[in-house]
Amino acid sequence: MSNEKPPILPSGEEPAQVFDPLMPPAGPAPPMDYGVPPTGYGAPAPFQPPYAVYYSPPGAGSTEDPILQPPQTITITPVQPCNEPDHLGYSIFTMLCCCLPLGIAALVYSIQTRNANLMGRTIVAKQKSRRALNFAHSAVCVGIVFIILNIIRLVVCRDKY
Repeated sequence: MSNEKPPILPSGEEPAQVFDPLMPPAGPAPPMDYGVPPTGYGAPAPFQPPYAVYYSPPGAGSTEDPILQPPQTITITPVQPCNEPDHLGYSIFTMLCCCLPLGIAALVYSIQTRNANLMGRTIVAKQKSRRALNFAHSAVCVGIVFIILNIIRLVVCRDKY
């Protein structure tokens, strides 16, 4: 430490010791007596707070008034739903009557279109609507091809039976 004189406190007193966080406190170490340890299996460990409780003297607190902030208004604007066609009926028809796998894909995209419409996501709704329509058209085309092939098979194979 240096030979400087410790500062004088506002009350006019000189501090007994200047606090230095790197220096250990002067005097003997406090006793580590936690009382008689409890005996027996499963007995709880003794409890001692890790620090001393400090109560400030009366009138030592802040005398300033609390800072109040004005209430803030939060405006929630409802989402504007978009009106892209979801082709749900067409998708169900193609699933049941034409081609099951492509109809199921069309149905899934139709439901996703409906959800995007409700959430106001116009671009996603347009994409899903277009895919649902493409899958539904593909299911109808595959269904028509299967019907034509079955008619040809029946006409060709009719003479064999």
